[in-house]
Amino acid sequence: MTTLQTLLASLVKAALISDDAASLRWREEARRAHAALVADAEAAKSLKIDGIWTRAVGEAESPEFQASEGRVSFGLPVACPFTLADLLDPGFDVDCAVERIAGSASTG
Repeated sequence: MTTLQTLLASLVKAALISDDAASLRWREEARRAHAALVADAEAAKSLKIDGIWTRAVGEAESPEFQASEGRVSFGLPVACPFTLADLLDPGFDVDCAVERIAGSASTG
């Protein structure tokens, strides 16, 4: 799994999980992944974001996480709601990103 996939999967998990403490843990994981991604931005520039988004969503919607999800129902966008430039921005706001993902998903 790439750092980008870890970042995106953590954002999706934080958006889907209705438990605030669990969502905060996934947000912290996303912040760590984001810092690692920014630190190696040159390597990340060659990644194909939509394919990684698809894998990240699949990971976040896996059966092991479904029991704790409940904030939104499945129905996340097919295309990543962020550009690679967005994700490589040192000022990327994880909390806003989580809300953006939650808002772009079908509400339950």
